[in-house]
Amino acid sequence: MEKPSSSSATTAAAAGVSSPMSSSDTLRSILQLLQPADLARAACVCREWRAVASEREMREGAFRKPWRVRRVLGEPSSPAFWRSPDRGRFAISHRLRCGDSLASLALSYSVQMIDIRRLNNMMSDHGIYLRERLLIPISSSKPDVLFNSTCYIELDAHARREVAVLYLDDSHRPQGYSKNDHKADVASSATAAGRGGRRRFLVESMKRSMQVDDGTAEYYLSASNGDLRAAMQRLNEDLSWEQQRTALR
Repeated sequence: MEKPSSSSATTAAAAGVSSPMSSSDTLRSILQLLQPADLARAACVCREWRAVASEREMREGAFRKPWRVRRVLGEPSSPAFWRSPDRGRFAISHRLRCGDSLASLALSYSVQMIDIRRLNNMMSDHGIYLRERLLIPISSSKPDVLFNSTCYIELDAHARREVAVLYLDDSHRPQGYSKNDHKADVASSATAAGRGGRRRFLVESMKRSMQVDDGTAEYYLSASNGDLRAAMQRLNEDLSWEQQRTALR
């Protein structure tokens, strides 16, 4: 049998016939088919798989695929964010306007009032008054609102959670959001809290005594010029009025 020439061997080596799993492109095309949880497990197989499975594009693609989201911009504070692409990871940003109420928003977006309260860390409806916006959960009956959309990963100061936010109103859409923006938000919140020591004490006292959230406590303290006793009395009067009104329905 004739031995192949050295030139022929060199040409064959240059062409290269490699194992499918040794090609990053081939591996990437296979891993793109996985769900986020499976992609995280694939990253534990070996160093090569980890390098591909940990790519930003791979994680984002697996995260947005179930909802057919076009893009998710921004970096989460933890890679664990990408592993659970459930509906609760997304929210709609609603800029509050005069006349808005939890009831009207729940009706408009086809969601439950209790779900809006829970997402925004509100203990009562009064928390709406001192906020510029609310996060609205994605309705189980209207998940198509996410189709071909662009969402922005944000750490909401009131909700105290990280979500991929959909802006239906282009005028309020952010230009970008990065991990440094998250750190700046947290730092500025901490600074503001430190400057308002006395105010913070009053807010915390009212929260503990009346079992309300930050927004409600701030609202009644502002309406009462910082008088804690007057603020509690006003809140009690409003709660009594609401209970009477509910009983008459």
